[in-house]
Amino acid sequence: MTCIDDPLRVVLLREARRFVERARVLKGVERIALIGSVTTVKENPKDIDLLVTVTGAVDFQALAAIGRKLKGAGQSRSSGADVFLCNSKGDYLGRTCSYRECHPRMACRGHRCGDSAYVCDDFEVIEIPRDTALNPPVILWPRVVCRATVPADLRQTLLTPLSQSHDEAPAARQGPADDC
Repeated sequence: MTCIDDPLRVVLLREARRFVERARVLKGVERIALIGSVTTVKENPKDIDLLVTVTGAVDFQALAAIGRKLKGAGQSRSSGADVFLCNSKGDYLGRTCSYRECHPRMACRGHRCGDSAYVCDDFEVIEIPRDTALNPPVILWPRVVCRATVPADLRQTLLTPLSQSHDEAPAARQGPADDC
């Protein structure tokens, strides 16, 4: 439960945990990582950025719906969220669509609505570098791994609870739950 008095970072990190818990069960989701300013000590990040590695079997509609819940929670605090998508080779695929129904509209920045429904391919706005896609600073699932020093609130609010929940999840039995 989110308290109106909670710092923005804490709210975003809690919502990221909810996203991971929902998205990790989707077929075709191989990895979920945290990137962007929330991995640093920046006190008031403008949003939270997740990077989801997917296969061709992923249900983009379901993943986009989970992403919209994350984005909505951020917007309730004048913030936001992006769910970036890549494949296992590190190719950036776009972002999950912000709209419930996929059809061309003025506010949509995607170019090929319908080719990859629920994927916003606005490559001229943003592109995730291949190195970031292959080596994100913080992996949240299938096991927690940190490639950088993380702030205490990130560890307490997101990483520790996820590590504990991964211990219970079948996919987490591949290795240690926390390399941070």
